[in-house]
Amino acid sequence: MAFTKKIYRLKKGIEVEEYHSAKYGAPGQERRPKKKLTPEQMEKQNQTNREKKARRKLREHFQEEDYFSDLTYRKDARPPDMEAAKEQFSKCIRQVRKEYRKRGYELKWIRNVEVGTKNGWHIHVIINRIPDTDIILQAAWPYGKVINTLMYEKGGFADLAAYITKTPATDPRLRESDYSASRNLPIPEPEKKIYRHWKTWKEIKVPAGYYLDKSSVKEGINPYTGYRYRSYSLLPLQDGGKKGGKRSGGQAAGKSVHRDIHKRA
Repeated sequence: MAFTKKIYRLKKGIEVEEYHSAKYGAPGQERRPKKKLTPEQMEKQNQTNREKKARRKLREHFQEEDYFSDLTYRKDARPPDMEAAKEQFSKCIRQVRKEYRKRGYELKWIRNVEVGTKNGWHIHVIINRIPDTDIILQAAWPYGKVINTLMYEKGGFADLAAYITKTPATDPRLRESDYSASRNLPIPEPEKKIYRHWKTWKEIKVPAGYYLDKSSVKEGINPYTGYRYRSYSLLPLQDGGKKGGKRSGGQAAGKSVHRDIHKRA
């Protein structure tokens, strides 16, 4: 059976998806029966898709030393509900965008509004950093402190993508969350190749200047189609891919950022 290969070429790495499909198939490929997904399985799939899109946005539009910020609330300024919190963020980000434009910059952001089981509200924001971003953010957020942490590029932001999209299903400390991103974060269309005469894919080939992020390799059976799939990320070596160049890390993506934020969540 043939298989399809999609290649996403991003500024901070390459993501590859390979999968079998009956559309280009031929007799002989074993296919497991499709199963009706449970609500829990559907939510897990939706979460995987959210993380995937967030990771690609991060790899295409953000870089090391942009800000991972935590907009906190004083107890007397906590919002009554999620809609109120989203409106407060919208008002804040409009003011921030205005200040960026004054300085000749385009604002880019990804955020997750979160409320814990003990009614602790905060908003995690990833934002492209310019001179005075810390001052601009604090001036636009009158409800509490703004805590800024420089982002780390280790592992191609994979852990950070999972963190910024977390939900009560992935973090039991949360009661409710709401993920969103600015509209100016397009993801490049993937290159699509169809291998009609290959029964399946071969070993992963790593191009010069990159390394395989082993923690990114996923392989199994797609419950929707009943066919096999494989996906993985190729991340750039430091030092321009020279021989002996260092890897930027694997699963350690953003660990120091997450450790600090977890203590405050």
